[in-house]
Amino acid sequence: MKNLAVIMFIFSSILSFGQSFEIINPDNEKKVMTLDDLKAFQKHNIKSLKITNHLKEYKSTLENANGVLLRDVLSKVAFKEKSPKVLSEYYIVCIAEDNYKVVFSWNEIFNTAVGDTALIITDAKDRPNDGISTLSPTDFATGRRYVKNLKTIQLKKVD
Repeated sequence: MKNLAVIMFIFSSILSFGQSFEIINPDNEKKVMTLDDLKAFQKHNIKSLKITNHLKEYKSTLENANGVLLRDVLSKVAFKEKSPKVLSEYYIVCIAEDNYKVVFSWNEIFNTAVGDTALIITDAKDRPNDGISTLSPTDFATGRRYVKNLKTIQLKKVD
């Protein structure tokens, strides 16, 4: 009976791995986002995207990926700032389970075309082990901001 409990715990841990992430706002308030939470946002699809490294060398192709705009999710995060001008001082850090980190600026997401395409990937048919991920498909080197198994999104203010 004890072994069955251990096996069930391991199985449930595997199923939940990569199925949620945490958003930490500048006031250090935390919110866990699950796949079910992300269903509330408009869905976007990437039919096929070449993933390239920092030298823009082809590494793989991401196919049939679905996700939601990073901007849509971040627009629901509460701030205590009184002036929208101050938001220009913020940046977003996306952190993977393996501690790989990438950065977006607030203005980049909310004031440029990057915000129209930067996604939180909820599923990719050919990459079931990538969990919830982030991706900026209009980057020249697409793999640089491809965060697999997203663990945390931190919103920070420049000192």
